[in-house]
Amino acid sequence: MTFVSILYGLLFWAATLILVVGVGRRIYFYMQIPVPLKIPTTPAPITQGGVVWRMFREVVFFQSLFRASKYTWLFAFLFHMALWLVLLRHTRYFMEIGAFLSFIQPFGKYASFAMVLGLTGLLARRILVDRVRYISAPSDFLMLALLMGIGLSGMLMTFVAHTDIVMVKGFFRGLITFDFSPLPASPILLLHLLLVAVLMLVFPISKLMHAPGVFLSPTRNQVDNPREKRHISKWALELEQQQKTYLDEVKHG
Repeated sequence: MTFVSILYGLLFWAATLILVVGVGRRIYFYMQIPVPLKIPTTPAPITQGGVVWRMFREVVFFQSLFRASKYTWLFAFLFHMALWLVLLRHTRYFMEIGAFLSFIQPFGKYASFAMVLGLTGLLARRILVDRVRYISAPSDFLMLALLMGIGLSGMLMTFVAHTDIVMVKGFFRGLITFDFSPLPASPILLLHLLLVAVLMLVFPISKLMHAPGVFLSPTRNQVDNPREKRHISKWALELEQQQKTYLDEVKHG
């Protein structure tokens, strides 16, 4: 067992813990934010089924982005769909390869090109479009650069400098059972894994939290029925009950 294998094992344990706890904490925080008004973006659905269908179109097809900017939608859609294929392909490092995983392996392999192309378009937008560059923070460029570094280093291992996939799979499956296994001493692999770990560490405090956050957005997940049904937030109900209790106490001395 090498020092590098132990170091990366501890790093991924820490990154996974921070990712899970951090994302869970942020989602809990989002759920506690008061929503005193009905604020769905119109035209909005008037039934719960319509909200589900709207969220599906938003999450899968980026409907609002398509309406706002076709060029941005093209690169964003290309990146996200390619990312899903790449992530599905990487599940082979944690589980046995079945028929489905075997089927998507070649698609996930070449999806990395689409992923990097989409990121390049999004980065160019940040740099070349004046109004977007004006509102862009250094963290926006950092996230894009980090994702591009992960994609490019992964492509290098796939098409240029191959690494021992069996050892990599043994390393990560060993982490699940708290059993350290040796990791190939490939510089590109170590760089790739380091970038992935950094992404996991910063994910809960970055704008990448829009991934789970979109499901908690009141402009998307609310039914447009303010006239049919009074909208009262949980915190407003509690405040109303406290006020009623106070008035009763004052009334009866």
